[in-house]
Amino acid sequence: MKNLEIIGFKRANLDSASLSELRESGNVPCVVYGPGIKEQIHFYSPIILFRELIYTPEVHMVDLNIEGTIIKAVLKDAQFHPVSEMLLHADFVAFAEDKAIKFEIPVKVVGSSPGLAKGGKLELKTRVLKVKGLAKDFPDVIPVDISNIDLGKSFKVEDLKVEGFEILTSPSVSILTIGIPRALRGKKGGDEE
Repeated sequence: MKNLEIIGFKRANLDSASLSELRESGNVPCVVYGPGIKEQIHFYSPIILFRELIYTPEVHMVDLNIEGTIIKAVLKDAQFHPVSEMLLHADFVAFAEDKAIKFEIPVKVVGSSPGLAKGGKLELKTRVLKVKGLAKDFPDVIPVDISNIDLGKSFKVEDLKVEGFEILTSPSVSILTIGIPRALRGKKGGDEE
């Protein structure tokens, strides 16, 4: 899994006036908490540093460099302005490398489906899966091999084979389906229109 460094500076004032001032100067107010540190830390970082972390389908472990102190963390939550969609706030969870954490990892479709070759349509139902394990064991993506998925069939979480971490998403959740287009349904059942 990729690592990304975010440089931060501790915040002394936590009032709303100083938050507005931070945002106007191109910074994002943040907080980090969790088992990897003794107490939560309020800090801010330049908004430009979040581009590779938030505006990408990839997931990253984050090295928070807060005034020289490195904290291993993952992005837990990001809040955006409802109209401008500008990043307003970020929450990080610090973790200890020897303790399991919960995380979300995106799925990646691999292989060639016989159902797609017959004219089916790939319907992705779930883009990320909740997992639990040591951060060092997490892959960048969880591959979903569709080589054996035919028309009208689904690939569920229970069909995945992974090692080194546990998938928390329910086994019965459908990750994707190869849908049967209307044109193909019509051929099977005769002309219905």
